[in-house]
Amino acid sequence: MTIDRNLSTAPAQKRVRPMRVATASFIGTAIEWYDYFIYGMAAAIAFGPLFFPSVSPAAGTLAAFATYSVGFAARPIGGIIMGHFGDRVGRKSMLVISLLTTGLATVGIGLLPTYETVGVWAPVLLVTLRFVQGLGVGGEWGGAVLMAVEHAPDRKKAFYGSFPQMGVPGGLIVANLVFLALTNNLSNDAFLAWGWRIPFLASAVMVVAGLVIRLTITESPEFQEVKKADSEQRMPIVTVLRESWKEVLLSAGAFIGINAVGYIFMAYLLSYTTAVLGLSRNLILTFTLIASMVWLAVIPWASALSDRHDRRKVLMVGSTGLVGSTLLLFPMINTADSALILIALLITAVFMGIVYGPIAALFSELFKAEVRYSGASLGYQLGSILGGGIAPTVATGLYTSWESTVPISLYLTGVTLISLACVWLVTRRTG
Repeated sequence: MTIDRNLSTAPAQKRVRPMRVATASFIGTAIEWYDYFIYGMAAAIAFGPLFFPSVSPAAGTLAAFATYSVGFAARPIGGIIMGHFGDRVGRKSMLVISLLTTGLATVGIGLLPTYETVGVWAPVLLVTLRFVQGLGVGGEWGGAVLMAVEHAPDRKKAFYGSFPQMGVPGGLIVANLVFLALTNNLSNDAFLAWGWRIPFLASAVMVVAGLVIRLTITESPEFQEVKKADSEQRMPIVTVLRESWKEVLLSAGAFIGINAVGYIFMAYLLSYTTAVLGLSRNLILTFTLIASMVWLAVIPWASALSDRHDRRKVLMVGSTGLVGSTLLLFPMINTADSALILIALLITAVFMGIVYGPIAALFSELFKAEVRYSGASLGYQLGSILGGGIAPTVATGLYTSWESTVPISLYLTGVTLISLACVWLVTRRTG
């Protein structure tokens, strides 16, 4: 892998304001997560009949969500590769590469032939491009968070670090708006015939805009100090696994719960409420959009609170609340009452925001600057595999087997309890 060192900014460059870097991180991250989320929505709505038509509708949805999980398997690999170069060459260059990787894969998915045209090659190509998407997203989070956190003043690390975190609901909001516009203006047949391609092809325009923004920011000052001291590690990932393996495992465990709940919220519920409960697709997309706006708003508030007070207390409150919300989510949704469904999603969104915002600064604080990209990325992406990577598939499988959401609720409660314990342990190490 050849890296253009000119993408990294030399130490002599003028340091830009933290807010400019944080805003650029938010925009770029939102674009990448838009790319990632439209896949989940398409998997819930279209990929079953288009790429797996030879099986039953339920099995087709399960197969579509299985391809969805492939992206998560690729994310730690992307995190390791880009973490290595991010710790040796620079954070900025990896952000450019990750955006290009994810964007090109997304556009490629929009151009794919379906099973009807090329047979088994259609799902094979879909899985391949999903894997490439995962590589790009795997390298994105660590770089975006570190650029924001390492440019930030000491007492505002979590607040500025929350900007790339806001990119997740930000991307989800844009993805929901696009799918709402399509489903409101196209028949189901038209959507399955060609409409599903539009969100993927539209990514090309957003990626170009994101690249222009990312190329204008300077390299992280903390990485510049590492370069100046000539203290880069030859193999950062080896150093992390030798010296900080406990931190990697604890950070992965701390992230499992929020990530599993997040992907049930963002992907599985759309499939479940429409296919099982028979609710309107537009209604659920609208409710998810509203809840995502609340999620986005809570992230910077909770992060700023953790800067001013106690990061540990904020994360413990959020993690405890997340456990409780998993017990309420499906019972309220199963009423099929619109008001109760919206309330359930809003409660979940609030606690997701309280946990997800400050966790970026927490992960950054666990590792020294020389290996921070590798360490934080590895913990985050391992947690994403064990959390969101399997959650929609597990939920679909549990419901198919038991025809009840009780096992899904128990599963979510279990993973959020694991995360609560890991948050308690990991915050003891940092504070």
